[in-house]
Amino acid sequence: MSRTLLRVEDLKVDFHVPGGLVNAVRGVSFRVKAGSTVALVGESGSGKSVAAQSILRILPRSAAITGGRILFDDGMVNEGVGPVDIAGLKADGTTMRALRGGRISIIFQEPMTSLSPLHTIGDQVGEAVQLHQRVTAKQARALAEDMLRRVRFPDPRRALDTYPFELSGGLRQRAMIAMALVCRPALLIADEPTTALDVTIQAQILKLIKDLQAELGMAVLLITHDLGVVANLAEEVVVMHRGRVMESGTREDIFADPRHPYLKALLNAVPRFDMAPGERLMPIRSISIGDTSTGGSLLEKDHQPWAPAADEAGPLLAVDGICKRYGARKSGWFGAKAGAGVLAVDDVSFAIKRGECVGLVGESGCGKTTLSKILMRALTPDHGTVRFNDHGRIVDVLGLEGDALTAFRRKVQFVFQDPYGSLNPRMPVYDIIEEPLVIHGIGDEAERKARVKELMGLVGLDVRHLRRYPHSFSGGQRQRIGIARALALRPELLLLDEPVSALDVSIQAQVLNLLKDLKERLGLTYLFVSHNLAVVDYMADRILVMCRGRIVESAPREALFRNPVHPYTRALLAAVPEPDPSRPLSLTDLEEGRASDPARWPAPFTIDEAHQPHLVDLGNGHCVRADASVRVKEVA
Repeated sequence: MSRTLLRVEDLKVDFHVPGGLVNAVRGVSFRVKAGSTVALVGESGSGKSVAAQSILRILPRSAAITGGRILFDDGMVNEGVGPVDIAGLKADGTTMRALRGGRISIIFQEPMTSLSPLHTIGDQVGEAVQLHQRVTAKQARALAEDMLRRVRFPDPRRALDTYPFELSGGLRQRAMIAMALVCRPALLIADEPTTALDVTIQAQILKLIKDLQAELGMAVLLITHDLGVVANLAEEVVVMHRGRVMESGTREDIFADPRHPYLKALLNAVPRFDMAPGERLMPIRSISIGDTSTGGSLLEKDHQPWAPAADEAGPLLAVDGICKRYGARKSGWFGAKAGAGVLAVDDVSFAIKRGECVGLVGESGCGKTTLSKILMRALTPDHGTVRFNDHGRIVDVLGLEGDALTAFRRKVQFVFQDPYGSLNPRMPVYDIIEEPLVIHGIGDEAERKARVKELMGLVGLDVRHLRRYPHSFSGGQRQRIGIARALALRPELLLLDEPVSALDVSIQAQVLNLLKDLKERLGLTYLFVSHNLAVVDYMADRILVMCRGRIVESAPREALFRNPVHPYTRALLAAVPEPDPSRPLSLTDLEEGRASDPARWPAPFTIDEAHQPHLVDLGNGHCVRADASVRVKEVA
């Protein structure tokens, strides 16, 4: 039987804030056995991260441990005579500094903000060694290179001299893991280690953590709100809500027989591939959107009814042959070759019908956001056409200028991925929602005030909070403010760029249900950009799969999930972690980025200098990029 490495007993943590005392952790108890994985699960604000910070004694100055014990015993601390009570140590004392980073390490959620932008990866990993071991700079560099090799950097020696901004999100997270593990700790605390990553990169990081755990014999305390990740990684689960433990047990017991209503609600909020037609997600806290059935300024004055002949003129949006290359220079400029640079979007064509929700899925860097910005005219493509059906009048979007372009932008609006970064922190919510109306000269002050109040109700927010600033709202509420701002001009088409990837599963369910309701109520059309196929499955009518700037497969939602043909689509589906221990992730095809390398795809899907396949129609709206000379239906 494994010995107990960490035991948290009746832990209490309070925050002293201007508004009074906040009890962030209220009598939490759990244990972590040597070599095991324990998951702390809950929404943002449940106290998970505060409990983890207490173990490392890195709490903010406004916080204090007011009760309980944190007993740590790896046989090397306290001269092997028994566990040391971390809660009783000085946060800046010698013993705690030796434990922090030496025997207990942490991986943070956002690697870019956790790594120093001014120092190389080698210096940062080597510094961790030199702080805890008596080694020379040369030895520290060698140990750093060895650890970068263990976390599977493509070129560890070269990586030593690179800076964080030169690395992808997945490689930055690997650098964080190398820095945390270079001293071979007994316990690794992983605080939302994959939340900001694509599902394929997430799967690689999860496998990496599991492999390193087995190799180094360390225990892992996983902090997450993603129950799919828990089902694939944890052995024991502790469910937290509002600073207290609601339920705990083995992974099998938690998923097979959840007892507490909060845990059941968390499980019901996760999008699944096997949802019945018309089945809705069940958020923990439902939101009610305003009733506009009696008619108001938003619907009555801005909505133009569509004549039957207007739809016959064509789809709402038609995209044909779009190409975009970044960093390209004309031949002869400083010796640069023609065609140099990065091809972000390559010959992309598709159409969106009015009232349809089209999902666009793919990894970061595949060109999804670039394509969305081209549709908004925020970027100009090198080649191709974009046509918009304006109530039967076909508009060449790329040829618009001046007033005509301004008028088009009223009809197409954008909802961004980061709800906090896309809202001006110096403007109250009223000004944020009113701003599009002011810019486009819509209504007088009284009418704009009425519209803003109506929009707040439409997205389920309290009109009494209009004078608050964005920082005083939760992540889900901020995303609803962004949606209200996008709806202010009564657009026909919404471009939704990863609108829920930064949200907890329960808040995600709220926003997804809201978007579904608004689509039906206002007759909206969506282009829903995401890397999570489970989310797109819940929202979309038709799905486009994008890789390396190309559409590799497109199909109605049911056909794509019932019969995925392209190897990249299959890899994306295999990478979605499901909250079911009996259906673990398949990591074979996802390792080391093989899934997204066109040169490694089997025939007839291979893309290289000798093979330039095109979209082949398989029937019933299902198309796949393949060599037309091969019978793709046999492969399917």
